[in-house]
Amino acid sequence: MEVLIRDSAEIGCVLGAKIIASVVREKPNAVLGLATGRTPLRLYQELIRLHKSEGLDFSRVTTFNLDEYVGLPPTHEQSYRYFMQENLFRHINIDVKRTHVPNGIAADLHAECRSYETRITDAGGIDIQLLGLGRNGHIGFNEPTGSLRSRTWIKILSEQTLKDNSEVFGSIDAMPKHAITMGIGTILDARRCLLLAFGPSKVRAVEHMIEGPLSAICPGSALQLHPRATVILDETSAAGLHYADHYRWIDKHKFEWQRHG
Repeated sequence: MEVLIRDSAEIGCVLGAKIIASVVREKPNAVLGLATGRTPLRLYQELIRLHKSEGLDFSRVTTFNLDEYVGLPPTHEQSYRYFMQENLFRHINIDVKRTHVPNGIAADLHAECRSYETRITDAGGIDIQLLGLGRNGHIGFNEPTGSLRSRTWIKILSEQTLKDNSEVFGSIDAMPKHAITMGIGTILDARRCLLLAFGPSKVRAVEHMIEGPLSAICPGSALQLHPRATVILDETSAAGLHYADHYRWIDKHKFEWQRHG
């Protein structure tokens, strides 16, 4: 696991966008795995800037989002399809037919999950998967104690996740209690993973993900198994790491071709 500690979330998001942009430039028909939530917003703003100012071309790119709430139509302001459309897709030259978000109102949710896996495979697999980290260590909506080999499926959201996300819904009672999410096994199939975690509320989850044991109690720890996982932190989220100086040392002494900026 590559751990990159930066001074701020702003710097971290710009770096994350640079990494994704390099994938798109090297492979114009790249398949991107995308995430939603507050954490990647600044990263998406930087991708939009790179498209408008530097000509970053998304015309042949395909995307797959990690998850979607069950019961929310794509037009609902809190749906993840709506989030992606408003915060990224409508600002870049991507073909909307190449953008995929699980259908949370599918008549047969089990069939939708199986279909999502098939669509990822048919697209050639995901080149880089963007991830956030929940305060309880979840990635996607894979909550603690779930299988580390799971595939796209319907998950019951934990009480912690409901509390963390309820602000945008107004209350916990207004929130969906279920979501379709890529499984951890699906996420680990991506050729590269890029996780962002910022702020003091993520300290414990970051520590367990990076330095704790591989355990279903911290789903993010599954990234320890991935051959190419990059984690970008700010100083506050990295505050609980026992080996933070080691990660900084490794970062400082990379070959030039290993550096991200």
